[in-house]
Amino acid sequence: MRWLKAIIAVCILAVCLNSGMALGESENISGLKNLIISFDDPGMNSHDLAFFLVTHNYDATPVGSNVEVKLNAEVYWLTPNGERLGLCDIKL
Repeated sequence: MRWLKAIIAVCILAVCLNSGMALGESENISGLKNLIISFDDPGMNSHDLAFFLVTHNYDATPVGSNVEVKLNAEVYWLTPNGERLGLCDIKL
């Protein structure tokens, strides 16, 4: 019974930390830019990029060969950049 209480406490703590991290990551464009330049994948397409961004708590949707990201009531268009550094180019 003690181990069950410990597992529940850990799950509650994980949920609380995860929601706090989600707010911190998607607050502004600089967080998005930092995430994009911190990784490099020449084979990434728009679906891969959207999935990557969603797993980092961004509102991202693949639209053709681009990704639409909604951030602070603004819409950004991200285009995977292939061989260049970083994951994509950003346009407002």
